[in-house]
Amino acid sequence: MSQSADQGTGAGSGTAVAVTGVGLVTPAGADEHSFWEGLCSGHSTARRCEELAGLPVDFACPVDSVDLDGAVGGRSVWRMARFVKLAVVAARQAVADAGLDPAVWDGGRVGVVLGVGVGGVSVLVDNAARLAASGPDAVSPLLVPMMIPNAAAGEVAIALKAGGPSLAPATACASGATAVAVARDLLLGGSCDVVVAGGAESVLTPLVVTAFARMGALSTRTGDPAGASRPFAADRDGFVIGEGAAMLVLERAESARARGGRARALLTGAGSSTDAHHPTAPAPDGHGAERAVRAALDQSGWTADEVGHINAHGTSTPLNDAMETTLISRLFPHRPPVTAPKGVIGHTLAAAGAIEAVATVLTLERSLIPPIANLDALPDAFPLDCVVKEPRHQRVERAVSHSFGFGGHNVALAFQRA
Repeated sequence: MSQSADQGTGAGSGTAVAVTGVGLVTPAGADEHSFWEGLCSGHSTARRCEELAGLPVDFACPVDSVDLDGAVGGRSVWRMARFVKLAVVAARQAVADAGLDPAVWDGGRVGVVLGVGVGGVSVLVDNAARLAASGPDAVSPLLVPMMIPNAAAGEVAIALKAGGPSLAPATACASGATAVAVARDLLLGGSCDVVVAGGAESVLTPLVVTAFARMGALSTRTGDPAGASRPFAADRDGFVIGEGAAMLVLERAESARARGGRARALLTGAGSSTDAHHPTAPAPDGHGAERAVRAALDQSGWTADEVGHINAHGTSTPLNDAMETTLISRLFPHRPPVTAPKGVIGHTLAAAGAIEAVATVLTLERSLIPPIANLDALPDAFPLDCVVKEPRHQRVERAVSHSFGFGGHNVALAFQRA
């Protein structure tokens, strides 16, 4: 596939960026293949969680198909919060998938960009309780390095012997996509030859879940957790919180080809913008998000009608889905097929943009678009071509993945079939 890795980007062979490896740990599966099977099944992973028992919202989409401590291995595991373990496992998968060996590469030319929204909040909450109950001596001396959001980027860099730039962008639910966009800049600017980029999040704690519920962001469909995440459905009432991580290995296409690596897809453009509208609500007209999408298209050298698929942010909240529908119907009147993975895996917050970037890469590779879980028919006001009930077999050449975050952060990633 790599023979076309420097073609069709609209910007010349020197600016083509290849995705050469992917790795994931998600509620639908702890590797690429199980994730893809779960996504294409169209079945939600939401379930009641013991740690949330007694709360108004007692369900979520947890990662429970992997022993994280065993997967990370070694003595370093005891100093890692859960979100860091997720990131390390996904990063190792991605590097192995790319056919790269950290033992022999030039680590000074390898960067890590890992978006995280909150960090080790469970560690913080636990130590706050220890302090209140038993005093200062009960607080772990590792609290700070375990809870800080950049811990994941730092630990991934240690695990991979990556000595280039190590960054931790925080743009809320757009953080994973922001990381991929920043990685592209590092490659095209010449700072790195390889960048491992993505996002990780694990905040399934009573405090955080209650906080999201109190602000009205979560679905309260407690009698039907598996049916609660329903992007674009008329009766959607909020998102289901999830956890996970995804990492992509990115290289300049010419460098990947020179080492004999494969391009699984091309990252041809990345656009970012800010609504400058409200701390949590998106601008209803979608013009802020549209600026990000148009920037990604411009970098790719595409017109909007050349886009053959959209991986939507699709949170299942009333405001986001309405805004995104307005955006898509205005910018893409030719109605490219739309999917939204959060119906299956919930909203993994900072990891979402990276997980959905991987889903977009797999769609391009496999000519298969996963369905949106729990969506039987769109409201009349939503003129979209959503994939429902079954995966759709369709060859896609160009696709865009949307990510939007609290604070008005918008990121769009444009991918092309390799």
